[in-house]
Amino acid sequence: MPTDLNHPLFARFFDRFSGMLEKEIGQWRDELLAGLRGRVIEVGAGNGINFGHYPASVQEVLAVEPEPYLRAKAERAAQGAPVPVSVRAGLADALDFDDASFDGAVASLVLCSVPCQRAALAELRRVLKPEGELRFLEHVRSDRAAKARVQITLDRTRIWPTVAGGCRCSRDTVTAIRAAGFRVEHERKVDVGPGWSHTNPHVIGVAVKGR
Repeated sequence: MPTDLNHPLFARFFDRFSGMLEKEIGQWRDELLAGLRGRVIEVGAGNGINFGHYPASVQEVLAVEPEPYLRAKAERAAQGAPVPVSVRAGLADALDFDDASFDGAVASLVLCSVPCQRAALAELRRVLKPEGELRFLEHVRSDRAAKARVQITLDRTRIWPTVAGGCRCSRDTVTAIRAAGFRVEHERKVDVGPGWSHTNPHVIGVAVKGR
């Protein structure tokens, strides 16, 4: 099964833009990863921008990234990470790991772009141990009807997914997480960049796999 997704133009734009984004979102990356322990899987690791935020309580990170250019950047970032990080090719909806093999999972700005959220969340739930945590930081559909209509239109017409590497801006991701069998223990909305942007609001939270 193919494990690569090529988005060469978007990958290079994201890599250059992520440094500026880090100035605003870095604080939330710290919050996202704080308290994680043991063995952690991160899907859609991009260029490895999360790696420097992992706490010392994490014993190992397995980072999965399907885009070749970003994966090469992530491999380089892993060398300077404060915890052991292994980077490999792979898709979030077809993880090559055993059931219940991770203590924690991280989805950071990736559930917007996976082809099938349901399949990706089912895989994350499968590889997590009972009571394992899914940490998520994602942009989601607005609660404001007018803005939500704009987001839906951008997705349906393929305008935004085409220029943004498959990203969708109208997904109701927290509802999808609950539907996948997770118990959402904490969530709060934050804006990244201008509040009017079609990629706002963002949601940061913690969900738990039940026994």
